[in-house]
Amino acid sequence: MIVPTGAGGVTDVLGRVVAHKLGESLGQQVVIDNRPGASGIVGSQIVATAPPDGYTLLMVFPTHVVNPFLFSKMPYDTEKAFAPISIVSTVSLLLSVNTELPVKSTQELIAYAKANPGKLNYGTVGSGSLGHLGAELFRSMSGTRMTQIAYKGSPQILAALIGGEINLYMIASISGVMPQLKSGRVRALGVSTKQSLPVLPDVPPIASALPGYEARGWNGILAPAGTPKAVIDKLNREIVKIVRSPEFAQNLTNEGAFAVGNTPEEFAAVIRADMKKWSAVIKEAGIKSE
Repeated sequence: MIVPTGAGGVTDVLGRVVAHKLGESLGQQVVIDNRPGASGIVGSQIVATAPPDGYTLLMVFPTHVVNPFLFSKMPYDTEKAFAPISIVSTVSLLLSVNTELPVKSTQELIAYAKANPGKLNYGTVGSGSLGHLGAELFRSMSGTRMTQIAYKGSPQILAALIGGEINLYMIASISGVMPQLKSGRVRALGVSTKQSLPVLPDVPPIASALPGYEARGWNGILAPAGTPKAVIDKLNREIVKIVRSPEFAQNLTNEGAFAVGNTPEEFAAVIRADMKKWSAVIKEAGIKSE
């Protein structure tokens, strides 16, 4: 199983859990191979050109559907080079603000941003990241003006948010910010999924103040295009069984994520829909790869 990121991130951790359980159910070892680089393109290309026999899989995340619109040249066709198997999980972003900002709800944030055009800024881990796209979608749908400030990683952004260097941040790692939320050093205004999160039941969806808003991340597993349907179906059955187990689902809940486990056709539909959605956001915002 190729993981196109470095070791230790959410995608890598999920990949290792699924690989271990999949190995047990199939009766053979499933090895994780981390191949980071070029926003996931390096690892994805390995799978795109691998034999379509079911022995090489790819664990992907949202940049998979974003890359074709950020890079002028791609070594593979995102839709045609892979066979979807299943989405493992979806994750919500958390719209959070510096506590000195005089807003306590998403509605108040929108009103403040409109009254102070161009004054607010937000942190991201780089152009085209889910947090960046989520913030740009929010800006576009709310008719506000805000400025992106890129940082090396989430810890740096969180420190900047607490210190007042930035005003808001679409946080992807909810467990990582829980101590700051509980201590009152950061204020949460809304979640980017359509439903509230069990781990943060009092934080409403952003869509309650901005109808139609949704920005969800996901992790899913693909195989090379041309992999026999019987192989895809067998892998799907085993992966869905793993993902829908109570233990797996509970661990995701603590991270502000939801276990999915769907059909290859449903996963393919998500890929198509997200490519359409995020390409429009990228074009409107003029986002370029770094």
